[in-house]
Amino acid sequence: MKKITVIGSGTMGNGIAHTFAQHGFEVALVDVNPDTLAKAVQTIAGNLERQVKKGIIDDQQKTNTLKHITTFTDLKTAVVDADLVIEAATENRDIKLNLFKQLSDYCKDGTILASNTSSISITQIAAVTKNPGNVIGMHFMNPVPVMKLVEVIRGYATTDAVTQTIMDLSRQLDKDPVEVNDYPGFVANRILMPMINEAIYTLYEGVAGVEEIDTVMKLGMAHPMGPLQLADFIGLDVCLAILNVLYNGFGNPKYAPCPLLVNMVAAGHKGAKSGSGFYKYTAGSKDLVVAYKFKQK
Repeated sequence: MKKITVIGSGTMGNGIAHTFAQHGFEVALVDVNPDTLAKAVQTIAGNLERQVKKGIIDDQQKTNTLKHITTFTDLKTAVVDADLVIEAATENRDIKLNLFKQLSDYCKDGTILASNTSSISITQIAAVTKNPGNVIGMHFMNPVPVMKLVEVIRGYATTDAVTQTIMDLSRQLDKDPVEVNDYPGFVANRILMPMINEAIYTLYEGVAGVEEIDTVMKLGMAHPMGPLQLADFIGLDVCLAILNVLYNGFGNPKYAPCPLLVNMVAAGHKGAKSGSGFYKYTAGSKDLVVAYKFKQK
């Protein structure tokens, strides 16, 4: 595999593009918005500069990595010669299904189609394509250049050969791939999201405040980040979407999103990316300031 196309230039998309380009792959980064693409390249350049300052790479490696990335706004042009396409679009089932229908028409027969989805069924995504055996999940963790895990999700029809190819490819990126089967939430989010949801319920029910809940989990459970701060970092809208997938997939009320989470997302408080969630986020500041104050129901 030499030519990789990444669809979506947000946080996950630009991180995936960065990682592949840094390991010598030719990367086509696609987004419908040219301004978003320009911002993504700036983000990648800034992250590479931080790697230079930390001694992880040198200036020449930074230059070479950026040379490996080409941006596109036209999907068909970007994927026509791709060996692997990785979709990192919004965590929305309909958007993903529509994209994979198009990819099935635009790509070569042998192209592997991967989704970076954190919860949506790979089997359902594959079912809208002409070659469902070539469809697989590659769930990277944020920040992609740093985090070692790739959750490799086999759909019902995914072939052994495609699975092995993606496992091997992940290792070429210096990642540690883990193969899992296609059930709602896979492994990572099936375990993580109920914990985050329970932390939100703990806040909602007035058991403790934001900082208190996060401190208990950091100091008592050795978590590097408290669950409420982590929810902000993931995106509260993304957490809500994943919990809805779990709830609808299993039909178990233990996965029902906390009403507080639903209300916060409806009000536009989506975490770090919106500037406010359980904490407030100010550009250039590393100080955590609590944004949510408990209100008696």
